[in-house]
Amino acid sequence: MRFRKVSTATSRSNIVNETSMMYVSTRGQTAPARFRAVLLEGLAPDGGLMVPQHYPRVGPAQLRAWRPLTYAGLAGEIMALFADDYAPGELARLGAGVYTPALFGSGEIAPLVDLEPGLKLLQLSNGPTLAFKDLAMQLLGALFQHELPDASPTLNILGATSGDTGSSAEYAMRGRPGIRVFMLSPFGRMSPFQRAQMYSLTDPNIFNIAVDGTFDDCQDIVKQIASDVEFKRRHRLGAVNSINWARVAAQVVYYFRGYFAATIHDGDPVSFCVPSGNFGNVLAGWIARNMGLPIDRLIVATNENDVLDEFFRTGRYRVRNRSQTLATSSPSMDISKASNFERFVFDAVGRDADQVGRLWRELDQRGEFDLSGSQTWNGAAAWGFGSGRSTHADRLATIRSVYEASGRIVDPHTADGIKVAREARRDAVPMICLETAQAAKFAQTIVEAIGRPPALSSDMRSLLGRPQRFEPMPPDAAEIRRYIEARTDGA
Repeated sequence: MRFRKVSTATSRSNIVNETSMMYVSTRGQTAPARFRAVLLEGLAPDGGLMVPQHYPRVGPAQLRAWRPLTYAGLAGEIMALFADDYAPGELARLGAGVYTPALFGSGEIAPLVDLEPGLKLLQLSNGPTLAFKDLAMQLLGALFQHELPDASPTLNILGATSGDTGSSAEYAMRGRPGIRVFMLSPFGRMSPFQRAQMYSLTDPNIFNIAVDGTFDDCQDIVKQIASDVEFKRRHRLGAVNSINWARVAAQVVYYFRGYFAATIHDGDPVSFCVPSGNFGNVLAGWIARNMGLPIDRLIVATNENDVLDEFFRTGRYRVRNRSQTLATSSPSMDISKASNFERFVFDAVGRDADQVGRLWRELDQRGEFDLSGSQTWNGAAAWGFGSGRSTHADRLATIRSVYEASGRIVDPHTADGIKVAREARRDAVPMICLETAQAAKFAQTIVEAIGRPPALSSDMRSLLGRPQRFEPMPPDAAEIRRYIEARTDGA
């Protein structure tokens, strides 16, 4: 057996088996590293995002073996393909401690239900913060804790949220020794329930920063601070946004779970429709498809902030500025710069890191790039993608129609997905729409759609009445950097 050295300052071991799963940057200027070395990272040191050197392949025999597994068992198997530097059984143990009825309401974790002929809903919002992001974030919290010995310096997590990532991360990390969370959110652009989930937390390791701007402002600040390699290392900054590779890998699991629930025979095709803002959720589907899961198409559903829909229709990726990013009734998708899109483009251009670097420099300078005239562009269908958009009126009509047909109340983001899924479905291929959150988080829109609010549990009503604490700040990276320094230096 031959071994080779890996030249990277962040790797836990400089000796790896030549068949080990390694990670590289989309910009090509960071030394390859293994999963545990990149787990706590967000941006790579060269400003890119870490991706596997190759996607693991899953054949028919493996699909047959995985079909009867529990969600926790499936998570252990899939994560072990991406993270082969853990001891055998360790990831399965961590998954078993996370994917429990106590945290997710039932042993199914992500149940699949029929909405109407040919259209199914994968329920992903049964976790502690009532949003799909709990499925990855709870595992990420367990992984982080596993990597932090009792005597290690505090890990300072820096993130940005458009609504659901923040609370999901904070609930996963609250009270964990050796971890602080600094979460940026766009002031006034989340629902009252989303604000209450985040801002009512009193744990001393949670710091909420309400930025006077959009989510894109928050995300840009996080990237600007994280791109300062010296600052990042000195303050031991980690990431929980979907720029963190482990979060994307954990989301791959529910595509396999949904596939098994929707099919009888391995090899039968299904399609997925995914409400999308930052592209992390649908990127996990792209990875599952590249692994060999029989996905016919991935349908990207956007709201009025339709940057991704425009790209998949035209090949032109054109971000919007602050004044052009609309505040909508599906606020978690009010995003005009999709961070994870870079990982997809890296694959789309044949993993040419130099070309990715040129495209993102063009994006920084001109606010757009256009693949439509390039050899890369053969239309979205060539990659197995489709797309569509939804408006406020569409959301209301969709919420109303689902409620009248079944009594089920869906949240506005899921309604965006259902509207687009209805337009895109094909005969004989089941269409699975991914649920985003529970309707309770968006009561105002639900009242407008069906004339009454969604039912709230006593815990939900209590949450809305709690005092809230947050730090209002301008969209100024230097000022937010000073805020972080004051709470991390010497501690």
